[in-house]
Amino acid sequence: MADSREVMNIRQASQYLGVSPDTLYKYVGEQTIPAFKLGNRWRFKKSKLDQWMEEKSSQAEGQTKSKAAGKSAGV
Repeated sequence: MADSREVMNIRQASQYLGVSPDTLYKYVGEQTIPAFKLGNRWRFKKSKLDQWMEEKSSQAEGQTKSKAAGKSAGV
């Protein structure tokens, strides 16, 4: 697979992220994932996707920890 490329097309990015191209187009439409247009095609920078995934992962960890703290406090 070509995930060593810095700039990926929709197919490459969907494979890299493990989601379908349709899901990736949905994320792009909702502006929830970093992407840019080159001509009339969407492109994704690997470094930006990695950063986005790291942020999402950190948010999910924070939510899990706060839920666990709430349960232990009897909330």
